[in-house]
Amino acid sequence: MAPESEDDGDDDWTKYSDVSYASEYDPWADLVEQESVSVDDDFDDDFDDFDDEQVRPSEVPRCPSPNGISYVIEIGTCDACLGRVSGTRIAGDPLHIAGSRVRQEAMERDPDISVNGDAEYCPFCENLFTDVELIASRISRSIEGIEFSKGQLGIHFSKEHIASEESLRNSLAATGSRPLKSSLTEEIQRIVLEKIPGLIWVKEKPEVMILVDTLTLGVNIDIRAIFIYGRYRKLSREIPQTRWPCRACRGQDGGCEACQGTGQQYPASIQSMVCDPLVVALEGESDAFHGMGREDIDVRCLGQGRPFVAEIKRPRLRNLDFEALSKSINASAGGSIEIDNLRLSNKAEVARIKETKAEKSYTISFVSEHGFSEEEASARILTLHGKVLEQQTPQRVAHRRADKIRKRKVISLDKVEFNGKEIQFRVRCESGTYVKELVHSDDGRTIPSVAGVLETDCEVVWLDVEDIHAD
Repeated sequence: MAPESEDDGDDDWTKYSDVSYASEYDPWADLVEQESVSVDDDFDDDFDDFDDEQVRPSEVPRCPSPNGISYVIEIGTCDACLGRVSGTRIAGDPLHIAGSRVRQEAMERDPDISVNGDAEYCPFCENLFTDVELIASRISRSIEGIEFSKGQLGIHFSKEHIASEESLRNSLAATGSRPLKSSLTEEIQRIVLEKIPGLIWVKEKPEVMILVDTLTLGVNIDIRAIFIYGRYRKLSREIPQTRWPCRACRGQDGGCEACQGTGQQYPASIQSMVCDPLVVALEGESDAFHGMGREDIDVRCLGQGRPFVAEIKRPRLRNLDFEALSKSINASAGGSIEIDNLRLSNKAEVARIKETKAEKSYTISFVSEHGFSEEEASARILTLHGKVLEQQTPQRVAHRRADKIRKRKVISLDKVEFNGKEIQFRVRCESGTYVKELVHSDDGRTIPSVAGVLETDCEVVWLDVEDIHAD
């Protein structure tokens, strides 16, 4: 027996039709005839006010035709938008003045022109031009006390508003009429300039970026960071280059007992000694420190010093006396560091400093029970001049760097000096060379090494960066 179909309960009317589908069976024969309903009876009220002469935008001639101008006036277009869409000569006047002139001329041609009473707001700008003065005042208050000369204005519209305005302009406005966004921007800029003379509006590299939200009329200010180049000499063997969060509390607010509430592993750093005074002087919010490499905490950096760029974020002031500031920082550092050559910089120089692979010169001192005469020991050490080192990632940094072998060249090695068991020499090598490991070999992870040529253990006493050959 064939299974029942899921649709057995519903007869298919095509079962009763003949092959030609001109069925003698009428499936609608049992329908009850209903009383006809007059469309006019049900819908007359909705069409009482319909005007057969009222035209759709697609049937209206575009501006600058008189009929086109009359139509955009009737649908409630404001003076400012009338000035930009009518296609008449503005002659340098503000948009609302030009639009007012267009409206007056249209009314003189046709005194019967009247604005549709249902028009609650301008169909083009949704009355944004009437809020220009309010927006400009909010901008003026937002940037009060901020020291800058170059600003950029951005305006955020909803996608729906932009689309509807574009559609209206394409159907009603004169060819070549200005878009809403650029026109509103210029009007706001004009009024802000009246309130803040001397401000320069730019399209690239502003010092302050101003963003207006047309939905809320809110104003957001983005103050661009200031970048300051300099060089530092590190004269202490007890401070890191950058702030180092406490290992116990990981730098949490308020710190912990281990860091005495500072949140820092070390109470001072080069970053804090340089950037903290800059943040205060520029009334900034925070900072970042970008150095051309770094040295270990127990390593001094001498000579011309290490290049750096200090980034001061959201500074309210921008003018600095670099000479006076250098003297103040050096005095407050108490001999730990010295800085000089301060000048304005930029983000591009940060990238250059980070990417520059500068050779460096060092002086290193170590002790060794080598058992050779000074002449023989010196000769053996000097054989490393010009050698290419194969350095596996040192054990002391293996927790934060990839474990791989790096090849670095010893450019020069000279001035080997002896003071009992203590030996020192000067070496110049490629950027990225692990100089301490060049001496003690890091359990054979650096080949060749001073420990290797002296055939004994070597222990580094101190290391100084004598110069960074960056310029």
